[in-house]
Amino acid sequence: MANPQIEKDDQLNMESLTSNDLTWVNIEHPTERETEYLSKNYPFHPLDLDDCLSRIQRPKIDEYEDYLFFVFHFPVFNVEARVTTPSQLSMFIGKNYLITLHNGDLKPLVKLFRECQIDEKSREDNFSSGSGYLLYRIMDRLVDYCLPILNKIGGNIERVEEEIFSQSMPRAIREISVLRRDVISFRRIIWPMRAVIGGLKSKVSDYTKPDMSVYFDDMVDHVDKIWDGLDEYKEIIEGLNDTHDSLATNRTNEVVRMLTIIATILLPITVVASIFGMNIQLGPFGDSPYSFLYVSLICLAIIGGMLYFFRRQHWI
Repeated sequence: MANPQIEKDDQLNMESLTSNDLTWVNIEHPTERETEYLSKNYPFHPLDLDDCLSRIQRPKIDEYEDYLFFVFHFPVFNVEARVTTPSQLSMFIGKNYLITLHNGDLKPLVKLFRECQIDEKSREDNFSSGSGYLLYRIMDRLVDYCLPILNKIGGNIERVEEEIFSQSMPRAIREISVLRRDVISFRRIIWPMRAVIGGLKSKVSDYTKPDMSVYFDDMVDHVDKIWDGLDEYKEIIEGLNDTHDSLATNRTNEVVRMLTIIATILLPITVVASIFGMNIQLGPFGDSPYSFLYVSLICLAIIGGMLYFFRRQHWI
């Protein structure tokens, strides 16, 4: 095994690692200085270098005679906004080099590069089978990194489902809205990535020593699993939203029904109180010292009769 060479340019946001005649150049937070360096030292098309600095570039594969250029988007959860946002990864791959440009927030990629720097066994495993194999190892970690984010969404959905059947209805509807936005954002990231990852097997075959068809097919299966999970969560959230609306409508109807019953019971009592409250001699016990008791008994009798009637009609 060739001795590894680890280089770091203090003037550029760039680190490189060479082993087994393969060089991995890792650039975090790329700027025009780094792209100018690449244009002087590699045969890259200027439009590809411009795409490395673009924040709105769609995932794609550009094929050239001497190299391949990839643009990927991977999900990163924004804790403050509580939504999954895309993080762009640009990659150049040639026969004896692999160049990655990213913003440093893709933890599996950063961790893998650090492992290759300090661990000889990890470096041998990743650098021994060509640049295409190294690309596969990076992509495999990044795709697997999507699964914990997907599982976290599933856990949030279960928590919101419990809140829906509790008394915290306003909080539940807010959580449903946040989850819907998160799933939509995640789906927007994964959808274009399916076609790009599906095309890696045929494009990268010239840059790998062993046959990697089975490995790339397995990666495609993982991406399809993520997409199926997002599709399922989308349906669950829509069902939770419908359930929330039904429960809210039912609770509103219950409140209106109880208020209607109370108002209906108070109506005849108000009539009785108004009649006996008039300033005239009225009724057989208008001047009786027990008139208040008689009126109260009449009101209680009316209340009891109406409650009995409502009960017989199964209204309460």
